[in-house]
Amino acid sequence: MAPPQRPQRPPRSTNSAPQPRQAPAAKPGASTEPSDKPVAARVPVKKIFSAQSSDFFLLFGTTLFLVIFGLVMVLSSSSVESYAADQGFFGSFLRQTAFALIGIPLMLVASRAPVRFWKRWALPGLILGGVLQLLVFVPGIGWGYGGNQNWIQIGSFSAQPSEFVKVAVIVWVAWVLSTKQDQLGDWKQVLLPVGPVAGAAIGFVLIGNDLGTASIMLLIVFSCLFFAGVKLRFLAVGVVVVALGAIMFATTSGSRTSRIGVWLNGCTELDYQDTCWQIEHAYWALAGGGLFGRGLGNSVAKRGWLPHADSDYVFAIIGEELGLIGAVVVLLLFVTLAVAFVRIIRSTNDSFVRITTAGVMVWVVGQAFVNIAVVLGVLPVLGVPLPLISTGGSALIATLLAIGVVLSFARAGNKPGASTPRPAATSGKPKAADKGATTVQEAPVQSPADRSRMLAANRARGRR
Repeated sequence: MAPPQRPQRPPRSTNSAPQPRQAPAAKPGASTEPSDKPVAARVPVKKIFSAQSSDFFLLFGTTLFLVIFGLVMVLSSSSVESYAADQGFFGSFLRQTAFALIGIPLMLVASRAPVRFWKRWALPGLILGGVLQLLVFVPGIGWGYGGNQNWIQIGSFSAQPSEFVKVAVIVWVAWVLSTKQDQLGDWKQVLLPVGPVAGAAIGFVLIGNDLGTASIMLLIVFSCLFFAGVKLRFLAVGVVVVALGAIMFATTSGSRTSRIGVWLNGCTELDYQDTCWQIEHAYWALAGGGLFGRGLGNSVAKRGWLPHADSDYVFAIIGEELGLIGAVVVLLLFVTLAVAFVRIIRSTNDSFVRITTAGVMVWVVGQAFVNIAVVLGVLPVLGVPLPLISTGGSALIATLLAIGVVLSFARAGNKPGASTPRPAATSGKPKAADKGATTVQEAPVQSPADRSRMLAANRARGRR
């Protein structure tokens, strides 16, 4: 028997064009008209945070945790005062939550802006901040509290412009100093552009009798000058001038003089009902917390004994309710913020990025330690809030905006091509252009730590 033959494949025609694929037949009763339903657009949310550096996530995560922790402490420390003011137990908490819901998206939007955006808007932002600060002296718009004329109110909207002036001054000073990196050895190049503008911004705050905010702004300006590489002898002269001016300004007010006297000489029985009331009750709140605290919401000092328990003295409530452990955790969170800022400073070669990040770091971390030092009695009473934790909408939104600027630097530094390029790997001997040509060796790649040490050494040599 013959084996079965394999069937032959029909020959393919070379002239026939490929037939289009037939669409599947419609089901009976189905409409053949085009659908009017809107097509859902899928937003790739993961791209917002994808491929970001660890510095970005360290700074963003710590900031977000501090904001949430601050909302919890605002609810705990302000519930009694809010109820007494006919706002319900959640009055201050809901208001602070609304500010956080504005500030966090604003921080994320700012983190997407390129570096050139902040350079371009440095001067317009400073002008806008100055105009807002001048509004505090306009009758019917500006209003004061506790002897400080530092707020504006239009209808039911109120704000503290000096908080946004801090952001504008940091970005503008960083932009000016970054354009004069080769001229910082001349005191005129440092004093003439920075001195009048920063002095005017701080002077307007001092006219409103807000010594605490003015002190933080002075600290910010000096930190920007230091990280820009200005010689130390210039900074020393500036510190002496500012110290003399602060002494003269402090003696012009009896309240400030009594605060400094109490800080230097201690409290007496006559001062207890006046200047020492806040100081003593803050001590008792911290002492009453012990190691583990009374428990969240169980503070005694917030029940009318400690004024401004949810703003300037919120750290005393933290120590009373969460104990020494909770207070140390807050300190470590701000230290973590400082580490994130320093890592961003060390990872860049852009002087504008370095100076701006340093200014924001000294503002947030420095103001936090000033507030804590005031509560502990290490510094006289200055009236500055604890950043990201104390109640206050303008302070929270402005601080989140400043951190968003730094997050944009961390994101830009992680883009492809933004870092220092590495030399391509070559095999064999290097090629020469022609006979007798000298082989050019490529420069070794520097790590961020090497660049930071090199910049620090250059600044040290320039200050001698």
